[in-house]
Amino acid sequence: MPTENRTVKPGLKAGTVLTETGEALVPPPEWELLPPGDGALTKLVKAQGPTWLVQVKVGRRVMSRGIWASKTNVLAAVEELRGKRTAPGYDLQREKQQAAKEKKHQVYVRAFYTEVLTFLDFHPRFALLAENLADKVTALATPVGSGTVARTERIPLADRARAAVIAWLRHQATGYDRMTIARVKGSRREVRSQLAGQSMELLLPYRQGKDFPATCPLFRALTSNDIVEAGDHSEVADGTSV
Repeated sequence: MPTENRTVKPGLKAGTVLTETGEALVPPPEWELLPPGDGALTKLVKAQGPTWLVQVKVGRRVMSRGIWASKTNVLAAVEELRGKRTAPGYDLQREKQQAAKEKKHQVYVRAFYTEVLTFLDFHPRFALLAENLADKVTALATPVGSGTVARTERIPLADRARAAVIAWLRHQATGYDRMTIARVKGSRREVRSQLAGQSMELLLPYRQGKDFPATCPLFRALTSNDIVEAGDHSEVADGTSV
C-alpha cells in the first residue's frame, strides 16, 4: 500500500502511471481513479490519505487527469460531501460564496482593463480605438480558468496587461498563426520576440496621434467583424518577458 503522495503521468498502458523518473507503477487494486472536475471532493480525498495526482502538460499548461486514491477514502469523501451539500442552508451559502467570487472577479476585470488602457497610452485622438482594443484584450484574457497570463499572480498587473496586449496583437495583427515554425528548441520564443517588436511598432502612430494607412493590421483587426479569437494566449503565464 502506498504511503506517500506522488505526482505522476499517465502510463503507456491503461491503468498504469509513470513517476517523474519514468518508473512504471500500477495502482493498488483497492484504489480507483477519481476524475477531475469536483474540487471540493478532490480536496477531501487528498486530506484522507496518500494519493497519486495524474498530470499532463498541454502546451505550457499542466492539466489534471484525476487522482488515484483508496476506494474507501473516495466513498467516505463522497458521503461527507453529500451530507454537506444537502444540509439546510447550503444552497444559500453557496450562492453567497459564488456572488462574492463574481464580485471579486469583476473588480479584477475592471482593474485589468484600466491597466491595459494605461499600457496602450493612445493619443486622445484614438481614445475610442484604445477602448475597443482594451475591451477585446480584457475579454479574452480574464475569464476564470482560461490559463492566460492575466490569471497569474506571479507577475505584477502592469506586466500581465502588457503581455496580454502583445499576445493579442501577435495572433490578430501579425502572421503568427499562419507561420511554420521549426521544431527546434528556442525557435518559437525567438519568433515571438521578433513579433513582439513588430507589435510595439504598430502601437506607435496611435500613441503619437499620427495618421496611419487603412491597411494597418491593427486597425483592420479592430474594425473587422470576423476576428477569430484563437491561439494560445497563455504562453507568458510563467512570467517570461515578451
